[in-house]
Amino acid sequence: MTQQNKHSLFPNIHNDSLTQNIEGLDQDNKKISAKIIKEGALTIFLNNQEIVTLMCILDHPIYLAIGYLLNQNMIGEKDKIRSIDFDKDLNLIVVRTNKKTNYEKILKKKVITSGCAQGTVFGNIYEEIGKIKITSKIIIRHKWIYEISKKINQIPSLYLEAGAVHGCVIINKNKPIIYMEDVGRHNAVDKISGYMFLNNINPENKIFYTTGRLTSEMIIKTVKMKIPILISRSGFTSWGVEIAKKTNLTLIGRAKGKRYTILSGHKRLKY
Repeated sequence: MTQQNKHSLFPNIHNDSLTQNIEGLDQDNKKISAKIIKEGALTIFLNNQEIVTLMCILDHPIYLAIGYLLNQNMIGEKDKIRSIDFDKDLNLIVVRTNKKTNYEKILKKKVITSGCAQGTVFGNIYEEIGKIKITSKIIIRHKWIYEISKKINQIPSLYLEAGAVHGCVIINKNKPIIYMEDVGRHNAVDKISGYMFLNNINPENKIFYTTGRLTSEMIIKTVKMKIPILISRSGFTSWGVEIAKKTNLTLIGRAKGKRYTILSGHKRLKY
């Protein structure tokens, strides 16, 4: 990805390390060259503890690692990160903080989520998220929903180049400012979370757009990031809607063209 200004980040389709060309055949038995996504393994350590190995696109390993640890409650917003070291040869990243974490208690309880590529949440996140209430008074205008989708579709992306990825975008009013992609949408969310944390970007006046389904995992990550509005071109799950209502998250799905469905947080929508 390439940086546009201080707090703007979009896909870099010219980064050859993210794709490769493979020879194949088309429907007419003719030889073709197909561009495909390169998928790799990233191992994350927190201090001296190995936490997880993620299959992902290795474009922003630092943002992915920090976002993952934040969204799993393994580090907090007030924790001081002493260092972040990435070994490119081993695809290994070590995050060191100023205090110890009770890894065993958190890692003991694991839930495989319904996300593509099997996302995972640890600890009692489902119970903890129900205690959060989003109080942001930000609004989203009716016409912005269509404008947001149109603008995102016009941004050059790995999805348009090779497919096989999900995209997640942070919006300021109706303007896309951060666009991350990955083979799993939970990884794309974590990259955004890590980028916003490390760059001290205020989430409470932002809108979050995802190409993926509005499952409980997506709602939880959005709420943990304190973003008040979540939009998707895809549909909902019942548990995701229930969590959105409990936390006062504005949830808009099936946003295609000028059509959409809103199932939670209606007061933030202005016609």
